[in-house]
Amino acid sequence: MKRFLSGNEAVAWGAWESGVRVAAAYPGTPSTEILEALAPMPHVYAEWSPNEKVALDVAVGAAYAGSRAMAVMKHVGLNVAADSLFYAAMTGMEAGLVIVSADDPSMHSSQNEQDNRRYAKFTRIPCLEPSDSQEACDLVGAAFDLSEKFDTPVMLRLTTRISHCHSPVDVRGERRPERAESPHYRIDTGKYVMVPANARRRHPVIEERLERLAEFAETFAHNRIEWRDRSLGIVSNGVAYQYAREVFPDASILKLGMTYPVPKALLKEFASQVERLIVLEELDPFLEEEMRLLGIAVEGKSIFPLCGELDQHVVRQSAVRAGLLRATPIEKAGREQVPALPARPPILCPGCPHRGVFHVTSKMGLVVNGDIGCYTLAFLPPLAALHSCGCMGASIGVAHGVGKAGIAQHNVAVLGDSTFFHTGMPALLNVAYNRSNTVTIILDNRTTAMTGHQDNPGTGRTLQQTQHESLDFAALVKAMGIREVRTVDSYKLKEVESALRECVALEEPSVIIARRECALMPEIRKTWVPLSVNEECCNGCGLCFRVGCPALVASETVDPKTGKPKARIDPLLCTGCEICAQVCARRAILFRDQLPAGEER
Repeated sequence: MKRFLSGNEAVAWGAWESGVRVAAAYPGTPSTEILEALAPMPHVYAEWSPNEKVALDVAVGAAYAGSRAMAVMKHVGLNVAADSLFYAAMTGMEAGLVIVSADDPSMHSSQNEQDNRRYAKFTRIPCLEPSDSQEACDLVGAAFDLSEKFDTPVMLRLTTRISHCHSPVDVRGERRPERAESPHYRIDTGKYVMVPANARRRHPVIEERLERLAEFAETFAHNRIEWRDRSLGIVSNGVAYQYAREVFPDASILKLGMTYPVPKALLKEFASQVERLIVLEELDPFLEEEMRLLGIAVEGKSIFPLCGELDQHVVRQSAVRAGLLRATPIEKAGREQVPALPARPPILCPGCPHRGVFHVTSKMGLVVNGDIGCYTLAFLPPLAALHSCGCMGASIGVAHGVGKAGIAQHNVAVLGDSTFFHTGMPALLNVAYNRSNTVTIILDNRTTAMTGHQDNPGTGRTLQQTQHESLDFAALVKAMGIREVRTVDSYKLKEVESALRECVALEEPSVIIARRECALMPEIRKTWVPLSVNEECCNGCGLCFRVGCPALVASETVDPKTGKPKARIDPLLCTGCEICAQVCARRAILFRDQLPAGEER
């Protein structure tokens, strides 16, 4: 049957049809929807793990136990899971293991645009890359079969366009037959216990496996030549293949569904039968370098951009400049084919509970070492209240280092609840152990908000909607050796400021748990009550604008004394959080209990 699926949904279908038994992930754009689509399917255990390393270890354990397993993450998540990836590549497993890595060219929601094909080569495991949703579904099954045939993990590399674009998929709707009985755990310490002596014996096995994989790549069904005009030959993969077909409809193309190891003989055959040879690939010149190592003369990144996401426009412009295509009259005139869209800078949502905390840290002149999450957006004006952000969990370690180095200002670490579970806990343990006066603010908005409201250990709900007791942050932090712990309401600015002033004055580590649910959660949206501005009291001072709420806008009314526009609240955006009302010195913004009768809903 035909279904119209995103690449992520197609991966979930392909995994289910292929008999995946256990799947684990940490949510991260552009990979998040894979497990969300897979979790409701029957006969599958799926979980959100605290981080990607744990997720991969869970999948490895399931594969060791004889069940097909899958770990899913965005590209930077594989950095976190790298240690586990390397040992899994050395040991192999009893059943298929697929690692889905979703790369993010142009960094739509990431701090870098690394090309994770490098990890496949580094660990000597095969890498498969789909070019549409149908292949995303098909290559999952191929990956499981490949994993079991060669006793290796297999990387399935997606990119943002493949993950999020939709196309028709022919799904079988039937699951691979499963064993009726539970598998017996096979003990093989020489293979699975990676002490140095065993690891040394495994290394030659891995190198021999790689040679066999390279031979297999020559006949892999998803590596194919499409002969057309032989004056131009293109080697391509993934979504770049789609751009090659559209921009160069007459060119011959070698499409690679397995990009590591490469099919050496197939590449040489293709290269020998075309007049001009180019590689069209996103991000690193990975295939280009592999071909050059084979002695094949080829062009690639000398024509197409090294940085950023490709699209038809970019590919065509590059081809025209390289003399591969003739410019159209519009291109010769220098007019853009695609009109520029209006700028839409990212900003904290209306009612975001993080806004009040950053307003206070800015007011106090604190140096804020931040982390990955919605709150990263606090670095933008008018808040401009976040001063470093590197990777998941870095905030506490960086803040500890800043404190030990000594600066004139006070500094704090800020990270979210899910990020704290991900990689914040070891860093906080380091603070407690090595005794700095680091102030850590945990922004507990009761969800993993940035990736679309996934649950985490603090919510009490699992991916498959089982309910249990939610984690007690204060108890956990105290158990780690932090004696000074405060829990505050993120919406109550005086409460937040009082706790911060107390903590920065201490000569020991402290933690502030700033708790308030994300304003966009369905149950919270029902409680929204838009506030309003009393124009007679407002003088256009602009204090309220400094909190950076999109619901606060300048009205057309100008105060005659200050000459500045007065504030207006957009009732369609306002959540009624009252942060702006607390900031207003003239009390021109009405609190909920001051609203005229009938305005509350």
